[in-house]
Amino acid sequence: MTSLASMALSKEEREQFLAEPHIAALSVSAGDKRGPLTVPIWYQYAPGDEPWLITGAGSRKHRLIETQGEFTLMVDRLEPTVRYVAVDGRISRIEPGTDEQLVEMTKRYLPPDKVDAYLEFARREQGESVAIFMKPEHWLSADLGAI
Repeated sequence: MTSLASMALSKEEREQFLAEPHIAALSVSAGDKRGPLTVPIWYQYAPGDEPWLITGAGSRKHRLIETQGEFTLMVDRLEPTVRYVAVDGRISRIEPGTDEQLVEMTKRYLPPDKVDAYLEFARREQGESVAIFMKPEHWLSADLGAI
């Protein structure tokens, strides 16, 4: 029987997997007597860099991440093999979100023919945003093989 340790991804494999445009589950402690806030989110990452995300300025996610000083991102897939990567760490910085970041994130996740309409909607409806950057500290990863 193969152990979970032998299924762990190498540093290069986990960084490359995180760099793919998966929808992440973001988790951040919500305080005493509450489970963590866990929500789906778009994020950006390049191997060796810091993962970052955009969220509404003053949103619950923003406030909790700023208060806790850390958060977790987890991405997974089922095919062609069951694989996941989770990374957590302290925030390295929070800065006002920019239109360039919004465009970069939108192009990462949406097909080209959907980008302009989404950007128009986001610019009109979403208000001010912040970009939150994480310094990766702990990684969990595995490839569990085909189902």
